[in-house]
Amino acid sequence: MRRTTEEERALFRDAVLGRAPAKRARAAAADKHPVRKKPAAKAPSGLDGNTGRRLTRGELAPDCKLDLHGLTEAAAYRALTCFLQAAHRRGDRLALVVTGKGGAAPDTERGVLKRMVPRWLDEAPLARLVAEKRSAHRRHGGDGALYVYLRKPPRR
Repeated sequence: MRRTTEEERALFRDAVLGRAPAKRARAAAADKHPVRKKPAAKAPSGLDGNTGRRLTRGELAPDCKLDLHGLTEAAAYRALTCFLQAAHRRGDRLALVVTGKGGAAPDTERGVLKRMVPRWLDEAPLARLVAEKRSAHRRHGGDGALYVYLRKPPRR
């Protein structure tokens, strides 16, 4: 006589009681035959290799610059949104956004803009304008500034 496993007994109980099969039975079956997933391809950044290298080296001069020092979080968000939308309409490609380096200790409330600006760039309405963002080269502000590479404006 064959011995049954706990998963088989649970599946039998569920079938007799008229319930949907338990998730653990499906998970156990999936463990027996693992499916290999292909690694996810990196999303295109909007930069070619040469432009990325030139940004890393600080060889590209920003087309426009926004300094957010001294602004509140709400005022900085409005200024950043208006600034990047106007720069995109003008056809600028590289914007420099200065946030400041923030507080010396990581547990302090200083450096709010340094934390929030990259998050805002990933959310609507700015995400559709931004091809890539990265920390600026030392000659343009280093850790206290961001390069924001804008997508090409749509052709009319």
